[in-house]
Amino acid sequence: MALHLEKAIAGLKERILSLGKSVEQSVIDALGAVSTKDALKAKRVIDGDVAIDLAEVEVEEECLKILALHQPVASDLRFIVAVLKINNDLERIGDLAVNIARRAESLAETPDSDGVSIDFMGGEEHIRQMLRESLDCLVNLDEELARKVWAADSKIDEINRSVHRQVAEAIRVNPSNTDRLLMLLSVSRNMERIGDHSTNIAEDVLYMINGEIVRHSQVNSR
Repeated sequence: MALHLEKAIAGLKERILSLGKSVEQSVIDALGAVSTKDALKAKRVIDGDVAIDLAEVEVEEECLKILALHQPVASDLRFIVAVLKINNDLERIGDLAVNIARRAESLAETPDSDGVSIDFMGGEEHIRQMLRESLDCLVNLDEELARKVWAADSKIDEINRSVHRQVAEAIRVNPSNTDRLLMLLSVSRNMERIGDHSTNIAEDVLYMINGEIVRHSQVNSR
């Protein structure tokens, strides 16, 4: 039984990591479509969401099958519980990437306006790094890296607040560009939510490693 459980968990880990890679690529492409106004790349992200949804269902079904057949305990049970939660976060990140891609499609059809510029303060790279490191800490069960991701969420929140202020001021100065500015604000909000879900993954990795539940800790700066 122990050998069968070990193989099942190894297979489950491969599935969740494969899903993570697909979601990470979706986020990278969606953000790239915004910066380059590439409608075709945005459409690929949108079309690819079906595969991510199917993979999420398969991971959940595998978790439930392992729970039913092997009745894992201790660290094995924590792993299954954490994967169930991470699986849901990855699917939601995929949905948020689609939201960004849809804004990218709209932005591609909207002409740039002179004097209208929103500084994302490197938010795109921060988001990519947070998501990548959340997956890396899952792969390596790296507690230190998980805590780094967990602490980084405040930076994304700060960037989103800055974008909100910039958009509000830009609309006040040039209301004719309101639609385009609101699209950029939507991109920022979706990026902020991706940061939240990446932080959730880091929290679940900490739980997976040592059973520590940190999501309500006062140390968390979210």
